[in-house]
Amino acid sequence: MLDRRRTLKLLAGGAIATTGMMFIPADPVIADIRRQGKKRLAMVIDLGRCNGCKACVVSCGIENGNLPDEHRTQVPQHSVDLNGKQYVFNMPILCNNCDRPSCVSVCPTGATFKREQDGIVVVDSELCIGCNYCIQACPYDGVRFTHSATGTVDKCNFCIQRTSRGLLPACVETCTGGARVFGDINDPESEVSRLIRQHRPLVLQAGKQTSPNVFYIGLTQDESDRAYSINSPQTWQR
Repeated sequence: MLDRRRTLKLLAGGAIATTGMMFIPADPVIADIRRQGKKRLAMVIDLGRCNGCKACVVSCGIENGNLPDEHRTQVPQHSVDLNGKQYVFNMPILCNNCDRPSCVSVCPTGATFKREQDGIVVVDSELCIGCNYCIQACPYDGVRFTHSATGTVDKCNFCIQRTSRGLLPACVETCTGGARVFGDINDPESEVSRLIRQHRPLVLQAGKQTSPNVFYIGLTQDESDRAYSINSPQTWQR
């Protein structure tokens, strides 16, 4: 059996070994955000540190009062074929709180909007009519859902009830592997800025031009382009 440390090293190796080719897509996203000069809260996820424990999922549900089968974040596990051997690849997924969110423009009531003070995309449940247009417009399958108790759309909002008071999102605070890091991408001294300078991570589906504010260390270009689904396991070659 391959030990966990070596497995994580192998899974992250593709992105580390081919720096010149793989790290271009996130650069224009970051540049666009920084040109605005505003506070922009973002998350960096180091896939090599995610051990699939799902403490983030549990703490998020407790913090935000979600039902057991309705999650603002999930960690689906995918099968990776690496040199003829199968490995488990943990892929944390949540709302990307995009800088150019496709969900905002389709909302007929203005219930989904982007906060000027920090760039977080939120849903006002008082205004949401449950039309699900935003769910259909979002290219990141499964990160938005209809809350069964309220009938309105729910999603990750970086725990604004916590982050507005200077606290970390629940998922970041409880991450046992230290895979999730949170902060202001426009603060050069923040940990997220340091990680972005050091690793130049990728975003998911950069071609959709939504400018996500969730960045992944250890993701290959091929995986970055994939349409991940929380509900559909995938297998691919590395």
